[in-house]
Amino acid sequence: MSEKSSNSSGSDEDVDPESGHPVELGGVLSKWTNYIHGWQDRWVVLKNNTLSYYKSEDEREYGCRGSLCLSKAVITPHEFDECRIDISVNDSVWYLRAEDPKHRLRWIDSIELHKVESGYGSESSLRRHGSMLSLTSAASGISATSTSSFKGHSLREKLAEMETFRDILCRQVDTLQKYFDGCADGVSKDEFQRDRVVEEDEDDFPTSARTNGDCLHNNNGSKEKLFLPASPKGMNGIDFKGEAITFKATTAGILSTLSHCIELMVKREDSWQKRLDKELEKRRRVEDAYKSALSELKKKSHYGGPDYEEGPNSLINEDEFFDAVEAALDRQDKIEEQSEKVRIPRLTPVPPGDAYSVIGIHRFAKQVEDVVQNHMTYSLQDMGGDANWQLVVEEGEMKVYRREVEENGIVLDPLKATHAVKGVTGHELCHYFWDTDVRNDWETTIENFNVVETLSDNAVIVYQTHKRVWPASQRDVLYLSAIRKILATNENDPDTWLVCNFSVDHDNAQPTNRCIRAKINVAMICQTLVSPPEGNKEISRDNVLCKITYVANVNPGGWAPASVLRAVAKREYPKFLKRFTGYVQEKTSGKPILF
Repeated sequence: MSEKSSNSSGSDEDVDPESGHPVELGGVLSKWTNYIHGWQDRWVVLKNNTLSYYKSEDEREYGCRGSLCLSKAVITPHEFDECRIDISVNDSVWYLRAEDPKHRLRWIDSIELHKVESGYGSESSLRRHGSMLSLTSAASGISATSTSSFKGHSLREKLAEMETFRDILCRQVDTLQKYFDGCADGVSKDEFQRDRVVEEDEDDFPTSARTNGDCLHNNNGSKEKLFLPASPKGMNGIDFKGEAITFKATTAGILSTLSHCIELMVKREDSWQKRLDKELEKRRRVEDAYKSALSELKKKSHYGGPDYEEGPNSLINEDEFFDAVEAALDRQDKIEEQSEKVRIPRLTPVPPGDAYSVIGIHRFAKQVEDVVQNHMTYSLQDMGGDANWQLVVEEGEMKVYRREVEENGIVLDPLKATHAVKGVTGHELCHYFWDTDVRNDWETTIENFNVVETLSDNAVIVYQTHKRVWPASQRDVLYLSAIRKILATNENDPDTWLVCNFSVDHDNAQPTNRCIRAKINVAMICQTLVSPPEGNKEISRDNVLCKITYVANVNPGGWAPASVLRAVAKREYPKFLKRFTGYVQEKTSGKPILF
C-alpha cells in the first residue's frame, strides 16, 4: 500500500532556527487496524514529542484518533519489511508502513529527534500542533489514546496515557500563559495610544495630519478615532479559541482517564479483597486444623495418664474407649498370627486319668470339692427353657449364651458356651487347658504367669497378668486351678472331665497398684462320646466326639464401660474356644487316643 510523507506547508511548520527543536512532520502512513480491515491509510503527525494520527488530513479539525508520547517509546524497524516501523509504549503497539525505505528512514530519524526533545516552556512547545485531542472523544468521555472503549485496557496503559496528557497539558498551559501575557502587553499599549490621542484632541492638532490608517470617516462625514481590532492571531500568532477548545478537550480526557484508572483500581481492590477473604478463610481453616491437631497431640501426649485411663471420671468417652480397645485387640491378633508361625510346640505327656480321680489333700480341698459339685449341678443344665440366658453368638456347633448381671455398676455377666469337637477326648482337652507348661502355646491374652504353689498333682495356684488393652487398666488374676475326672454313676453315661479355676488369696501374691485384681470362677467341662466303628475296626479319632461346656463368671473390677466389657466378651470368647480346640486337635493328631 502506498504511503506519503512530507513537510507539507498546510500542516507542518518549521520551528525558529534559534530554538534548535525538531520540525513538525506530517504525512500519510499505512497503519495496521485489525485482522479484518488490515492496513489502512492514516494521516500521521509528529509534533512536540507526540505522534498522533487522523483518519485523513481533511479530518484534522475533528481531532486525532489516537496519540503516543514518544518519551518512553521503543522504535523497531522491521527485520524483513523495509517499509515497516513498530512503535511501542508499554503494552500499546502501533504498526506503521511508509511508502518506501527512504521515507521510513526519515520518519525514524524524526521520531528519534523528538524523543530526545522532552522539555517544556520552549517557544516551539508553545505552538499549537493542530487539534491534539479529539473533541468528539473529549465530549463523550473517551481518552485521547483511543476512541474505542476502555475495555481491555490495563492500568499501566492508562498511566501511560496520563503521561501523554501531562505533556500535552503542560504545553497548552504554557501556550495559554503566553497568550495571556501577550494580551496584557497589548492592553497596555492600547491604553497608552488612547491617552496620546486624547491629548492631541485637546491641543487641537490638525486632523489632516492623521494618516488614513489612523482615522476613518463615519457616515455623517465627521471623523472619528477608531483603533484596529486585534486579529485572532494577533498575539504571537496564537489561536486563542482553538487553544481553549483543545485545553478543554485535554482536561476532559484527563478526567476520563482518571475515572477509568479509579475504576480499574476499584476493580483491583475488589479482586484483592476477594483474594484476601479467601486467604483469611484458608488461614482460619489452617488455624482450626492446627488447634485440632494440637488438641489431639496434647490428648495423645497424656494418653496413659490418670485422666484418660478407665475410671468413673475418665476424660475419654465410651465410644472412644470402645474404639481404642478394639484397635488394641486387633493389633494383638496380628501379633498372635505372626507368632504362631514360629511357635515351637511343646511335648508334654498326658498322665493317666486315675491320677485326677481323687480330690487331693491340701488346705483348699474342701473349697475345690464345693466348686466342682456346684459346676456339675448347675453348669450342665440345659439353657433352652431359661429366659434369662441370651444367645449372643452361634457359629456352627458353637453357641455362646450370656445373662446380664451388674453390681454397683460393674458388669458381672455369666457366660456359658457349648461346643462339639471331633477327634479329641475330654481328657485331652482338660489336660491341655490345665497344664501350665503349654499355657503360652494357646493363651494369647497372658503377658506372664507363674505357679505360686503346687497343692497336689491335680491342683496348683497360679498368678498371671494379662496384656493391657489401653485405655483399660491392666488386670492380674490369682486363682486355684484344679483338674478332676468325675466318674459316671450310670454305665451308659460318659465320664466327665472338669477343670475349674477360681480366685483365692495367697501371701506370696498380694494385690498391687500396678494392676487391678480380677476375680474369676471358670470351668471347662468335657464329656467324650464314642460312636462304634464299622466291623472289627479299632476305634479311631473319627469315632470320637467331645462335648464341651465352658462357663465363666468374671468380676473385672475397675470402671470399664459395660458396653465395652460385653462387646469384648462377645468377641473374645468364641475366638478363645476356637483357638484352644484347634490347638488340641493339632497336638493330638496322629497320636493314640487318651480316654
